[in-house]
Amino acid sequence: MEHSKLKIRQAEESDIPKILSMIKELAEYEKLLDKVQTSEEDLRKVIFGENKFVEVLIAEYDNKICGQTIFFKNFSTFVGRPGYYIEDLYVKPEFRGKGIGKALLDEVINKAKENNFGRVEWVVLDWNVSAIEFYKNRGAFPLNEWIIFRLQEDKF
Repeated sequence: MEHSKLKIRQAEESDIPKILSMIKELAEYEKLLDKVQTSEEDLRKVIFGENKFVEVLIAEYDNKICGQTIFFKNFSTFVGRPGYYIEDLYVKPEFRGKGIGKALLDEVINKAKENNFGRVEWVVLDWNVSAIEFYKNRGAFPLNEWIIFRLQEDKF
């Protein structure tokens, strides 16, 4: 990859339409597009609003937005320090294989190191073999003994 063509930057409010578009592209790839309910206004509130708590890094390759990672702080009682949870890491298909995903992941990891955080975590669909291999090659490992539970709004 020609690093001079790649730039990783903090998202700006004007990026909101592109952020939502990439969320939908990822959801479509994951066969979950029908589950996307978020809106530009929802994203604006959590990324840039008064009580913001979500961070977004944008990847640009040759001055074109080509990917993003969306993440936020969490906390581990076992480690006793905060960490980051990556909600989405997405690179547009035509830009894959250029090291962009690695650069986005590394940027989150570097932020965690700078803040003395204890870990970076995320989930990956079990059928997404290429993503699983990508993460394993970075040194990540699956937590197969844990089962994710979810309680949705209609059950609150």
